[in-house]
This record gives sequence, C-alpha cells and structure tokens, in this order.
Amino acid sequence: MGGGREHRGHTHERGTTTTDTTDAAAAHQQPDVPRTDPTSAAAAPAAAEATPADMTAAYKAAFRGHPAGVAVITAEGPDGPTGLTASSVASVAVDPPVLVFSLSTNSGSAGVVLGAPVFVVHLMDARGVALAKRFASTGSPAADDPIWDRLPSGDRYLPDAASALRCRPLSTTPIGSSTVVVAEVLDIVVGSDRGEPLVYHNREFHSLTDRSRLS
Repeated sequence: MGGGREHRGHTHERGTTTTDTTDAAAAHQQPDVPRTDPTSAAAAPAAAEATPADMTAAYKAAFRGHPAGVAVITAEGPDGPTGLTASSVASVAVDPPVLVFSLSTNSGSAGVVLGAPVFVVHLMDARGVALAKRFASTGSPAADDPIWDRLPSGDRYLPDAASALRCRPLSTTPIGSSTVVVAEVLDIVVGSDRGEPLVYHNREFHSLTDRSRLS
C-alpha cells in the first residue's frame, strides 16, 4: 500500500547514575510509528469506475458461463398459437406450485405470452432441442402443425416436451427493458419417457450425460 515506511525510535538512557537503566530505557522506547509517504497518494493510480457499457458486457459474460435449463413457453394469440424459448424459468414454491421467468421484450411472441390469461411452460430435454431451436427463431409453427396437441383444458401444448405446465400469471413486473412473470401452475403433464437434460451454455445447447456427473 503506497510507499509508506516504518520508522523505529532509538532507546535513550538518562544520566550516569548507578541505577539500573533497564526500566528507564523501556519507558523511553519509542513505539513503531508508520510514516506516511506524502507522495504515495499521488503515486497510487485511482481505481477506474466501470462504465455502463463495461458493466453490461461483464454481466453478459458472467451469465454466458452459467448453464441454465431450457423451456419453451407457448400461448394462444389472435393469430393462433405462438411461443418462445427461454432459459430463465425457475421454481419459486411447491405449495402452491409457482414458477418465475423473465422476458426481454414485450412485443411479438413475448407480448402474446404477457397478454394471455393462460400459457404453457414446457420444460425441454435433449430430445426436444429441435423444438427449442425452432421457437428461438422468428415465427411460430402454424396451428395445424403436427407438433401441437391439446391438453384436457383445450389449450395447445407440445407433447414432445419433457413436461408441460399449464400456468396462469400472478404478477408481471417491468424491470428495465425486461418483464418478470410470476405464475401459478394449474396442470402438469409429465412425459413418460424422459431424455437427457438440456441446458443452454455459452450461447449453445448442450445435453448432460452420465459422463458429466461429478459425484
């Protein structure tokens, strides 16, 4: 830290009497006093504050290295079913079952999901990577596309997903340019044949196998 140095005092003995000077010397022992180098403050470089652009880049880089599960969220819009791929879905509570996710825009498919009274959150496994990629691109499959089926409620869903959770929104909270959605799960369809887990990491899809197990 800086260029500060320690300065040690000298032990002084008083007079030339025959008295033992050990105690007197100890009484006059100067304590160690750190000396401040007057140039140290000027010499030390000032810490640069991160700019908003730097913070944004660092934030994105941090989460690119943080794997996340993959989901496809679908809803009925005025032009038919639509959907999007999301990696922000997380469990909030079990009783009642509640989940949360965020959407980075309020237009297009995201706008339909935000405006829907009910939507379906599909949790994807590795067998559904083609669907995840399809809903990550612009445009949604048509209503008569064979990828769709109907839940008992009548809502369209993707039967090839590992699980389908029919939800209703409890709250939507705008944060910056994104919107956080908290939703209650109304119905669940769990696939009988589960594939390997699917994660999104560093802008790519990956599957987790037994070889990835650490314990």
